[in-house]
Amino acid sequence: MKSTRVFATMLSLALLLSLWGLPAKADGLAIFAGKSGKIDIAGGTAHIPVMQEAAKRIMRAHPAIRITIAGGGSGVGVQKVGEGLVAIGNTGRALTAAEVAKYGLKSYPFAIDGVAVVLHPNNPVSALTHQQVQEIFAGRITNWKQLGGRDAAIHPYTRDEASGTREVFWEILLKKGPLARGANVVASNGAMKTAIAGDPSGIGYVSIGHIDRTVKAPSLDGVHPSQENAETGKYPVIRKLYMNTKGDAKGVVADFIRYIQGPEGAAITASHGFIPTTR
Repeated sequence: MKSTRVFATMLSLALLLSLWGLPAKADGLAIFAGKSGKIDIAGGTAHIPVMQEAAKRIMRAHPAIRITIAGGGSGVGVQKVGEGLVAIGNTGRALTAAEVAKYGLKSYPFAIDGVAVVLHPNNPVSALTHQQVQEIFAGRITNWKQLGGRDAAIHPYTRDEASGTREVFWEILLKKGPLARGANVVASNGAMKTAIAGDPSGIGYVSIGHIDRTVKAPSLDGVHPSQENAETGKYPVIRKLYMNTKGDAKGVVADFIRYIQGPEGAAITASHGFIPTTR
């Protein structure tokens, strides 16, 4: 009799959860139990630390699932998922109407990120205005001495046109202004960080989630470029990070997206310096 009452209680709880639209199980690693398959991911490089850690946890707990992750930038993510070469194409910007129409893509946001100017750690300049940044990247301010720094030529670094980070930086901070033709072009957030860390006269920009002690992020118009300031709106150069699929996500691909957007994925996202969209 007691076991019957327990079963009835559990059944009632499951029915209530169903009526409320809530999952009976948390969106953790358990959703992959008994499943197998391969998930290929490519695109935006800001996403990589979060994707890699999530993939590592999933494959460790469920070895029958294999996940590969590559960069290439947001444009590459759109192209590869649109052409069916990967299951998930990451972008650091929203899809355009033309991309959605051409490929039939669906977007799944999971994080809010800021994009910040970065300098070599030994650069004495610690504050810039958006006007000064525009002048630097347009090639009109060419020496650090003009900004209170040492007498040395400024070496600007930028990303290629497939980069979502570049698009956000160009649209929001540079106001779609000109980019100096002599700027050094690098392929990813990681490559940008490495380049600036090795060039005392360099200036570039990266996802805030990639900033560490190897580079220095000056304040912008008096506001420190932190995710906390991005979340409150004090820091204006922000964007969402998206996972994109061709049509609705299905199978283990849908489970992966659900995991990233769930509580465990949100914790991973936050641990890498981003703001989970679920917050």
